[in-house]
Amino acid sequence: MAQIGEPLTLAKELLEKLQKSGEVPATKLIALQKVLQSDFLHAVREVYEHVYETVDVQGSQDVSFSPLVSLRLRWGPRASATAKATVAAFAASEGHAHPRVVELPKTDEGLGFNVMGGKEQNSPIYISRIIPGGVADRHGGLKRGDQLLSVNGVSVEGENHEKAVELLKQAHGSVKLVVRYTPKVLEEMELRFDKQRARRRQQYN
Repeated sequence: MAQIGEPLTLAKELLEKLQKSGEVPATKLIALQKVLQSDFLHAVREVYEHVYETVDVQGSQDVSFSPLVSLRLRWGPRASATAKATVAAFAASEGHAHPRVVELPKTDEGLGFNVMGGKEQNSPIYISRIIPGGVADRHGGLKRGDQLLSVNGVSVEGENHEKAVELLKQAHGSVKLVVRYTPKVLEEMELRFDKQRARRRQQYN
């Protein structure tokens, strides 16, 4: 992994500019400063350095100071990883999810989880069920409500359900997943599917 170095220095410079501009509340700036100095940022950054070459994981749109998101437009890939990690770490400190890397062994019993959603359903692909006693359940790294971002380095964002399933089936030995926990979106998606099924039943009756 690359050292923090220049990207983090630039992030701190941006923090100083934000302080001078007065565009961001002081409480937000204090929280951001704590994140920049935290071990948690380093941990999140490692995830992004794993992800940045294969998956364009977007920073949370809920973060109040969008200028940080623009850092990744000016910097190179590794610096971009630090920029994204800075946004994600701050978002996580305010209760928003950041990506995680989960590696599961691939055995004859499968991976032990189900997925739902996909491009054809106009929704992200989600972990909809963790099978009790299965591989994912025993491993403990996945959660129902995790959005699936990539499978073994191949992005599944904006892809069909079938592509994600095929990538999971093709994996041998182990499968490395990048996921992000957003259970509320899954709940909304399931509610929408339930309404669609109810409408179809009414049409057939």
